[in-house]
Amino acid sequence: MKYFLAIIGGGPAGYTAAEKASKAGKDVVLFEQNAVGGTCLNVGCIPTKSLLYGAKQYYNATHAAKYGVTAENVTFDFAAMQKRKTIVVRKLVAGIKQRLNNEHCTLVSGFAKVESRTNDCVTISCNDQIFEAENLMICTGSTNFVPPIPGIKENDYVWDSTDALNATELPKSIIIVGGGVIGMEFATLYHELGIPVTVIEALPSILPNLDPEVVTVLADKYRKAGINILTSTKVESINGNEVIVKSQITNDQLQISAERILVSVGRRANLNGLEALNDIELNRGAIVIDDFCKTNLPNVYACGDVTGKIMLAHVAARQAEVAIGRMLKTIPLQRIAYNAIPSVVYTNPEIASVGITEAQAESMSIPVEVRRLPMTFSGRFMAENEGETGLCKMIIDAKNHSVLGVHMIGNPCSEFIPAASFAVRMGYTTAEFQQVVFPHPTVSEILHEIL
Repeated sequence: MKYFLAIIGGGPAGYTAAEKASKAGKDVVLFEQNAVGGTCLNVGCIPTKSLLYGAKQYYNATHAAKYGVTAENVTFDFAAMQKRKTIVVRKLVAGIKQRLNNEHCTLVSGFAKVESRTNDCVTISCNDQIFEAENLMICTGSTNFVPPIPGIKENDYVWDSTDALNATELPKSIIIVGGGVIGMEFATLYHELGIPVTVIEALPSILPNLDPEVVTVLADKYRKAGINILTSTKVESINGNEVIVKSQITNDQLQISAERILVSVGRRANLNGLEALNDIELNRGAIVIDDFCKTNLPNVYACGDVTGKIMLAHVAARQAEVAIGRMLKTIPLQRIAYNAIPSVVYTNPEIASVGITEAQAESMSIPVEVRRLPMTFSGRFMAENEGETGLCKMIIDAKNHSVLGVHMIGNPCSEFIPAASFAVRMGYTTAEFQQVVFPHPTVSEILHEIL
């Protein structure tokens, strides 16, 4: 049979698209080489958060005295944490498969390869079978980037994020190369479980894409807590479990060793199996798409990390919704508000942000008003975050007073960043946002207090 839509990749973009199109009565075939759910569910967001939550429980128990609670001889079982993580992932994978279990959706497990394409038909091979579809959606995601560091390849001491998540035992010490989101979340995990951690970042700051003031709060806390953070430091080479680094400020060379070396310096679009689409437009190794996730090829769409836009699961899912809406023409055409995409770093404390930073506003020559408020202006935050100050920072257009960005550090800001995202998305002015009523007492009230 000839399908309406063939989707390569069963991550958040792929399974969202398959569900939307098949429920609309269109015949869909979804190819997934590994496990449905993609990187996020299987070796990314969910397993990481499961382990982080276990570490946080242990950390809270060992620091309970500040809340008047005495806990003695607190221990943790890493194997049990890993087992729970696996159970969580399996349940969620099963849930996705159930959502795709309808008469119009065919799920194929295996490596899919595009064999040919015309404006009327895309031919795909998988498991020695041939499949044809009117439209193709590429949701092949991304893979860990391996930097060209001498000694990094075929080194048993070196891990990527997948290796770290699948480890059955904790290392006695660890060096993390890369101070981005993945690196700092793993730094949090290992530190809270009592493992000595060194973070090496080539740029002047960890989490370089986030607001510097917010990042400084986290960096200062982590350094005081004992995490060794080396910024403006380049890895020269790796020899076994030894890392040779050089300061880009002083030019001093330093040798550091640990039981494991975790390399997390970013991800790259995965184009495997797409070689036949040699006329598809690429930019820096990622597929170029328009506002509706269409490529330069009439019947080919792309969603998720493979587009190189914003490598977040919720962005991938939203791209899929927009692409299917465009494909089916059953709903008003919608564009993705990339300016209002919320992002979260699950460190402790959490960081959440949406919209532009103060530095970005300056680079765009947008005059802004910047408001800052410690999270301690929230009674709920004070009650539940002993010894923490936190920060809420709002970027406001100085001319029309609309909210352009919100950047926060403090638990649990990940849970109410959507309110700020909504304000940015809808172009709320401060006067309009001030009319929104937040429940009391909640930490989310900080968004009202800062107005």
